[in-house]
Amino acid sequence: MLGKFQIRTDLALEAKEICEEMAAPRLRRSAASSDIWKKNGADTHDMDTGIRGVRVKEDVDEEREIYTTTVTIETENGAKAMGKPVGTYITIEAPNMSSPDEDYHREISQELAKHLNHLMDGHKDSVLVVGLGNREVTPDALGPDVVNNLRITRHMIKEYGRMPSGMETSGEISAIVPGVMAQTGMETLEIIRGVVEETKPGIVVVIDALAARSTKRLNRTIQVTDTGINPGSGVGNHRDAINEESLGIPVIAVGVPTVVDAATIVNDTMEELVAQMDQSDSMKKLGGTLGTLDQAEKHEMIHHLISPHLNTMFVTPKDIDETVKYLSFTISEALNMTFAGN
Repeated sequence: MLGKFQIRTDLALEAKEICEEMAAPRLRRSAASSDIWKKNGADTHDMDTGIRGVRVKEDVDEEREIYTTTVTIETENGAKAMGKPVGTYITIEAPNMSSPDEDYHREISQELAKHLNHLMDGHKDSVLVVGLGNREVTPDALGPDVVNNLRITRHMIKEYGRMPSGMETSGEISAIVPGVMAQTGMETLEIIRGVVEETKPGIVVVIDALAARSTKRLNRTIQVTDTGINPGSGVGNHRDAINEESLGIPVIAVGVPTVVDAATIVNDTMEELVAQMDQSDSMKKLGGTLGTLDQAEKHEMIHHLISPHLNTMFVTPKDIDETVKYLSFTISEALNMTFAGN
Protein backbone atom coordinates (compact mmCIF):
# COMPACT_ATOMS: atom_id res chain seq x y z
CA MET A 1 0.00 0.00 0.00
CA LEU A 2 1.39 3.39 -0.98
CA GLY A 3 -0.59 5.99 0.95
CA LYS A 4 -4.05 5.87 -0.62
CA PHE A 5 -2.60 4.31 -3.75
CA GLN A 6 -2.82 0.52 -3.83
CA ILE A 7 -0.69 -1.44 -6.29
CA ARG A 8 -2.95 -4.09 -7.81
CA THR A 9 -1.53 -7.43 -8.84
CA ASP A 10 -2.69 -11.05 -9.07
CA LEU A 11 0.88 -12.39 -9.32
CA ALA A 12 2.44 -13.98 -6.23
CA LEU A 13 5.87 -13.13 -7.64
CA GLU A 14 4.97 -9.44 -7.57
CA ALA A 15 3.43 -9.75 -4.10
CA LYS A 16 6.80 -11.11 -2.97
CA GLU A 17 8.57 -8.15 -4.57
CA ILE A 18 6.24 -5.71 -2.79
CA CYS A 19 6.94 -7.41 0.56
CA GLU A 20 10.68 -7.18 -0.03
CA GLU A 21 10.44 -3.51 -1.00
CA MET A 22 8.43 -2.69 2.10
CA ALA A 23 10.91 -4.58 4.26
CA ALA A 24 13.88 -2.73 2.75
CA PRO A 25 12.67 0.61 1.35
CA ARG A 26 16.16 1.87 0.57
CA LEU A 27 16.73 -1.17 -1.61
CA ARG A 28 13.34 -0.98 -3.37
CA ARG A 29 13.59 -1.44 -7.08
CA SER A 30 10.70 -0.43 -9.31
CA ALA A 31 9.71 -2.73 -12.15
CA ALA A 32 10.05 0.22 -14.54
CA SER A 33 13.70 0.88 -13.71
CA SER A 34 14.87 -2.74 -13.45
CA ASP A 35 15.28 -5.40 -16.06
CA ILE A 36 12.96 -8.14 -14.84
CA TRP A 37 14.38 -10.57 -17.38
CA LYS A 38 17.96 -10.26 -16.09
CA LYS A 39 18.89 -13.23 -13.92
CA ASN A 40 22.15 -14.10 -12.22
CA GLY A 41 23.13 -16.81 -14.68
CA ALA A 42 22.49 -19.87 -12.50
CA ASP A 43 20.32 -22.59 -14.01
CA THR A 44 18.43 -23.27 -10.79
CA HIS A 45 18.83 -21.66 -7.39
CA ASP A 46 16.96 -20.97 -4.18
CA MET A 47 16.47 -17.40 -2.99
CA ASP A 48 16.35 -15.98 0.51
CA THR A 49 13.21 -13.85 0.54
CA GLY A 50 13.49 -12.61 4.10
CA ILE A 51 9.77 -13.44 4.45
CA ARG A 52 9.17 -16.09 7.09
CA GLY A 53 7.21 -19.05 5.75
CA VAL A 54 7.89 -18.27 2.08
CA ARG A 55 10.36 -20.13 -0.16
CA VAL A 56 11.39 -19.05 -3.66
CA LYS A 57 13.22 -21.03 -6.34
CA GLU A 58 14.31 -19.70 -9.72
CA ASP A 59 14.96 -21.76 -12.84
CA VAL A 60 16.67 -20.05 -15.78
CA ASP A 61 16.60 -21.39 -19.34
CA GLU A 62 18.69 -18.79 -21.15
CA GLU A 63 18.70 -20.72 -24.44
CA ARG A 64 14.90 -20.64 -24.71
CA GLU A 65 14.59 -17.35 -22.80
CA ILE A 66 12.11 -18.86 -20.36
CA TYR A 67 12.46 -17.94 -16.68
CA THR A 68 10.48 -19.81 -14.04
CA THR A 69 10.01 -18.71 -10.44
CA THR A 70 8.31 -20.96 -7.89
CA VAL A 71 6.95 -19.19 -4.81
CA THR A 72 5.86 -21.59 -2.08
CA ILE A 73 3.88 -20.15 0.82
CA GLU A 74 4.23 -22.70 3.61
CA THR A 75 2.67 -21.06 6.68
CA GLU A 76 -0.23 -18.84 7.63
CA ASN A 77 2.25 -16.14 8.66
CA GLY A 78 3.73 -16.25 5.18
CA ALA A 79 0.24 -16.13 3.68
CA LYS A 80 -0.61 -13.06 5.76
CA ALA A 81 2.58 -11.27 4.72
CA MET A 82 2.03 -12.06 1.04
CA GLY A 83 -1.72 -11.54 0.97
CA LYS A 84 -2.05 -14.91 -0.79
CA PRO A 85 -3.31 -18.33 0.41
CA VAL A 86 -0.90 -21.09 1.42
CA GLY A 87 0.19 -23.03 -1.66
CA THR A 88 2.48 -23.13 -4.68
CA TYR A 89 2.67 -20.35 -7.27
CA ILE A 90 4.67 -20.98 -10.45
CA THR A 91 5.41 -17.99 -12.67
CA ILE A 92 6.71 -18.52 -16.21
CA GLU A 93 8.24 -15.34 -17.69
CA ALA A 94 9.10 -15.15 -21.38
CA PRO A 95 9.91 -11.73 -22.93
CA ASN A 96 8.83 -12.90 -26.40
CA MET A 97 5.62 -14.60 -25.31
CA SER A 98 3.43 -12.01 -27.06
CA SER A 99 5.21 -12.47 -30.40
CA PRO A 100 3.60 -14.63 -33.15
CA ASP A 101 6.40 -17.23 -33.15
CA GLU A 102 4.75 -20.65 -33.22
CA ASP A 103 7.91 -22.57 -32.32
CA TYR A 104 8.53 -20.33 -29.30
CA HIS A 105 4.93 -20.71 -28.16
CA ARG A 106 5.25 -24.49 -28.46
CA GLU A 107 8.23 -24.38 -26.10
CA ILE A 108 6.20 -22.33 -23.62
CA SER A 109 3.33 -24.83 -23.92
CA GLN A 110 5.74 -27.66 -23.10
CA GLU A 111 7.08 -25.78 -20.06
CA LEU A 112 3.56 -25.04 -18.83
CA ALA A 113 2.46 -28.66 -19.37
CA LYS A 114 5.39 -29.83 -17.23
CA HIS A 115 4.25 -27.70 -14.30
CA LEU A 116 0.59 -28.61 -14.77
CA ASN A 117 1.49 -32.30 -14.62
CA HIS A 118 3.34 -31.70 -11.36
CA LEU A 119 0.55 -29.71 -9.70
CA MET A 120 -2.24 -32.02 -10.86
CA ASP A 121 -0.41 -34.97 -9.29
CA GLY A 122 -2.24 -37.65 -11.27
CA HIS A 123 -5.74 -36.12 -11.02
CA LYS A 124 -6.33 -36.28 -14.78
CA ASP A 125 -8.91 -39.04 -15.16
CA SER A 126 -11.76 -36.53 -15.05
CA VAL A 127 -11.13 -32.79 -15.45
CA LEU A 128 -13.43 -29.79 -15.69
CA VAL A 129 -11.84 -26.76 -17.38
CA VAL A 130 -13.46 -23.40 -16.61
CA GLY A 131 -12.85 -20.43 -18.90
CA LEU A 132 -13.45 -17.41 -16.68
CA GLY A 133 -14.06 -13.95 -18.09
CA ASN A 134 -16.17 -12.06 -20.58
CA ARG A 135 -15.68 -13.11 -24.21
CA GLU A 136 -17.10 -9.72 -25.30
CA VAL A 137 -14.19 -7.82 -23.69
CA THR A 138 -10.91 -8.74 -25.37
CA PRO A 139 -8.52 -8.38 -22.40
CA ASP A 140 -10.92 -10.56 -20.37
CA ALA A 141 -11.52 -13.17 -23.09
CA LEU A 142 -8.50 -15.37 -22.38
CA GLY A 143 -10.47 -18.06 -20.49
CA PRO A 144 -13.26 -18.43 -23.07
CA ASP A 145 -10.71 -18.49 -25.93
CA VAL A 146 -8.69 -21.25 -24.23
CA VAL A 147 -11.83 -23.39 -23.91
CA ASN A 148 -12.53 -22.88 -27.63
CA ASN A 149 -9.19 -24.55 -28.47
CA LEU A 150 -9.43 -27.48 -26.03
CA ARG A 151 -9.82 -31.09 -27.04
CA ILE A 152 -13.05 -32.02 -25.24
CA THR A 153 -13.40 -35.78 -24.69
CA ARG A 154 -15.94 -36.50 -21.93
CA HIS A 155 -18.96 -36.88 -24.21
CA MET A 156 -17.07 -39.18 -26.61
CA ILE A 157 -15.75 -41.42 -23.84
CA LYS A 158 -19.17 -41.56 -22.13
CA GLU A 159 -20.85 -42.52 -25.43
CA TYR A 160 -18.34 -44.89 -27.02
CA GLY A 161 -15.76 -45.77 -24.35
CA ARG A 162 -12.04 -45.13 -24.56
CA MET A 163 -11.04 -47.82 -27.04
CA PRO A 164 -13.46 -47.10 -29.94
CA SER A 165 -12.89 -43.35 -29.64
CA GLY A 166 -9.09 -43.74 -29.67
CA MET A 167 -8.66 -42.10 -26.28
CA GLU A 168 -7.06 -44.92 -24.32
CA THR A 169 -4.71 -42.61 -22.41
CA SER A 170 -6.83 -39.46 -22.35
CA GLY A 171 -8.79 -38.23 -19.38
CA GLU A 172 -12.46 -37.25 -19.50
CA ILE A 173 -12.20 -33.55 -20.32
CA SER A 174 -15.24 -31.28 -20.04
CA ALA A 175 -15.37 -27.48 -20.14
CA ILE A 176 -17.63 -24.56 -19.34
CA VAL A 177 -17.58 -20.79 -19.94
CA PRO A 178 -19.80 -19.43 -17.14
CA GLY A 179 -19.62 -15.78 -18.23
CA VAL A 180 -19.74 -12.91 -15.73
CA MET A 181 -22.39 -11.81 -13.26
CA ALA A 182 -23.57 -8.96 -15.49
CA GLN A 183 -24.44 -11.55 -18.15
CA THR A 184 -25.92 -14.30 -15.97
CA GLY A 185 -27.06 -12.69 -12.73
CA MET A 186 -25.28 -15.49 -10.87
CA GLU A 187 -21.99 -15.80 -9.02
CA THR A 188 -19.49 -17.74 -11.09
CA LEU A 189 -18.94 -20.04 -8.13
CA GLU A 190 -22.64 -20.94 -8.06
CA ILE A 191 -22.53 -22.07 -11.69
CA ILE A 192 -19.31 -24.04 -11.31
CA ARG A 193 -20.48 -25.68 -8.09
CA GLY A 194 -23.65 -26.87 -9.81
CA VAL A 195 -21.68 -28.36 -12.71
CA VAL A 196 -19.22 -30.03 -10.32
CA GLU A 197 -22.03 -31.61 -8.29
CA GLU A 198 -23.65 -32.95 -11.45
CA THR A 199 -20.60 -34.16 -13.43
CA LYS A 200 -18.31 -35.05 -10.50
CA PRO A 201 -14.87 -34.29 -11.99
CA GLY A 202 -11.75 -35.18 -10.02
CA ILE A 203 -10.18 -31.74 -10.43
CA VAL A 204 -11.03 -28.28 -11.79
CA VAL A 205 -8.70 -26.11 -13.89
CA VAL A 206 -9.70 -22.45 -14.13
CA ILE A 207 -8.28 -20.05 -16.72
CA ASP A 208 -8.49 -16.29 -16.22
CA ALA A 209 -6.96 -12.97 -17.24
CA LEU A 210 -5.00 -11.28 -14.45
CA ALA A 211 -3.69 -7.84 -13.48
CA ALA A 212 0.01 -7.03 -13.01
CA ARG A 213 2.00 -4.26 -11.36
CA SER A 214 4.55 -4.08 -14.19
CA THR A 215 3.98 -3.27 -17.86
CA LYS A 216 6.92 -5.54 -18.71
CA ARG A 217 4.95 -8.55 -17.49
CA LEU A 218 1.82 -7.82 -19.53
CA ASN A 219 1.09 -10.74 -21.88
CA ARG A 220 4.57 -12.16 -21.17
CA THR A 221 3.88 -14.06 -17.96
CA ILE A 222 1.87 -17.16 -17.02
CA GLN A 223 1.05 -17.98 -13.41
CA VAL A 224 -0.01 -21.47 -12.34
CA THR A 225 -1.14 -22.19 -8.79
CA ASP A 226 -2.80 -24.94 -6.78
CA THR A 227 -4.70 -22.44 -4.59
CA GLY A 228 -7.56 -21.62 -6.95
CA ILE A 229 -8.55 -18.05 -7.76
CA ASN A 230 -10.58 -15.02 -6.68
CA PRO A 231 -12.07 -13.75 -9.96
CA GLY A 232 -11.68 -10.00 -10.48
CA SER A 233 -9.52 -9.40 -7.41
CA GLY A 234 -6.75 -7.76 -9.41
CA VAL A 235 -9.08 -5.01 -10.65
CA GLY A 236 -10.85 -4.54 -7.33
CA ASN A 237 -13.96 -6.52 -8.34
CA HIS A 238 -13.95 -9.30 -5.76
CA ARG A 239 -16.10 -12.38 -6.37
CA ASP A 240 -16.43 -15.60 -4.39
CA ALA A 241 -13.25 -17.68 -4.31
CA ILE A 242 -13.05 -20.73 -6.56
CA ASN A 243 -10.85 -23.16 -4.64
CA GLU A 244 -10.77 -26.58 -3.01
CA GLU A 245 -12.56 -25.29 0.07
CA SER A 246 -15.52 -23.96 -1.94
CA LEU A 247 -15.78 -26.85 -4.43
CA GLY A 248 -14.60 -29.84 -2.40
CA ILE A 249 -12.06 -30.94 -5.04
CA PRO A 250 -8.58 -29.65 -6.03
CA VAL A 251 -8.50 -26.46 -8.13
CA ILE A 252 -5.62 -25.40 -10.38
CA ALA A 253 -5.62 -21.82 -11.68
CA VAL A 254 -3.81 -20.62 -14.80
CA GLY A 255 -3.65 -16.93 -15.63
CA VAL A 256 -1.93 -14.30 -17.77
CA PRO A 257 -1.77 -10.60 -16.82
CA THR A 258 -3.45 -8.67 -19.63
CA VAL A 259 -4.07 -5.35 -17.84
CA VAL A 260 -2.12 -3.02 -15.57
CA ASP A 261 -3.42 -0.33 -13.23
CA ALA A 262 -2.92 3.11 -14.84
CA ALA A 263 -1.66 4.52 -11.54
CA THR A 264 1.07 1.89 -11.55
CA ILE A 265 2.42 3.30 -14.81
CA VAL A 266 2.61 6.76 -13.26
CA ASN A 267 4.24 5.36 -10.14
CA ASP A 268 6.83 3.40 -12.17
CA THR A 269 7.67 6.46 -14.27
CA MET A 270 8.19 8.68 -11.23
CA GLU A 271 10.18 5.97 -9.45
CA GLU A 272 12.46 5.93 -12.49
CA LEU A 273 12.82 9.71 -12.22
CA VAL A 274 13.73 9.44 -8.54
CA ALA A 275 16.27 6.68 -9.26
CA GLN A 276 17.91 8.70 -12.04
CA MET A 277 18.10 11.79 -9.85
CA ASP A 278 19.77 9.80 -7.07
CA GLN A 279 22.44 8.56 -9.48
CA SER A 280 23.16 11.72 -11.44
CA ASP A 281 24.70 14.91 -10.05
CA SER A 282 23.63 16.84 -13.15
CA MET A 283 19.99 15.79 -12.73
CA LYS A 284 20.09 16.79 -9.07
CA LYS A 285 21.13 20.28 -10.14
CA LEU A 286 18.55 20.30 -12.94
CA GLY A 287 15.85 19.31 -10.51
CA GLY A 288 16.52 22.29 -8.23
CA THR A 289 14.58 21.86 -5.01
CA LEU A 290 13.44 18.39 -6.07
CA GLY A 291 17.06 17.30 -6.24
CA THR A 292 17.63 18.26 -2.60
CA LEU A 293 14.88 15.96 -1.27
CA ASP A 294 15.92 12.74 0.39
CA GLN A 295 14.55 9.37 -0.75
CA ALA A 296 11.67 9.30 1.74
CA GLU A 297 10.59 12.84 0.80
CA LYS A 298 10.68 11.98 -2.92
CA HIS A 299 8.47 8.92 -2.43
CA GLU A 300 6.05 10.93 -0.29
CA MET A 301 5.79 13.47 -3.12
CA ILE A 302 5.04 10.67 -5.62
CA HIS A 303 2.19 9.35 -3.46
CA HIS A 304 0.59 12.81 -3.25
CA LEU A 305 0.93 13.42 -7.01
CA ILE A 306 -0.78 10.19 -8.05
CA SER A 307 -4.44 10.95 -8.67
CA PRO A 308 -6.82 8.62 -6.79
CA HIS A 309 -8.95 8.54 -9.95
CA LEU A 310 -6.17 6.68 -11.76
CA ASN A 311 -6.71 3.74 -9.43
CA THR A 312 -9.97 2.97 -11.26
CA MET A 313 -8.37 2.92 -14.71
CA PHE A 314 -6.73 -0.13 -16.31
CA VAL A 315 -4.56 -0.18 -19.43
CA THR A 316 -3.90 -2.93 -21.96
CA PRO A 317 -1.57 -3.05 -25.02
CA LYS A 318 -3.00 -1.95 -28.36
CA ASP A 319 -2.36 -5.37 -29.98
CA ILE A 320 -4.36 -7.21 -27.31
CA ASP A 321 -6.65 -8.89 -29.87
CA GLU A 322 -3.86 -10.80 -31.58
CA THR A 323 -1.95 -11.37 -28.35
CA VAL A 324 -4.89 -13.01 -26.56
CA LYS A 325 -5.33 -15.25 -29.59
CA TYR A 326 -1.69 -16.44 -29.38
CA LEU A 327 -1.75 -16.84 -25.61
CA SER A 328 -5.04 -18.73 -25.52
CA PHE A 329 -3.69 -21.20 -28.08
CA THR A 330 -0.45 -21.59 -26.09
CA ILE A 331 -2.34 -22.41 -22.89
CA SER A 332 -4.84 -24.71 -24.60
CA GLU A 333 -1.98 -26.64 -26.22
CA ALA A 334 -0.34 -27.06 -22.81
CA LEU A 335 -3.62 -28.39 -21.41
CA ASN A 336 -4.07 -30.75 -24.37
CA MET A 337 -0.52 -32.05 -23.80
CA THR A 338 -1.24 -32.51 -20.09
CA PHE A 339 -4.52 -34.37 -20.61
CA ALA A 340 -3.28 -36.57 -23.48
CA GLY A 341 -1.88 -39.24 -21.20
CA ASN A 342 -2.10 -40.45 -17.60
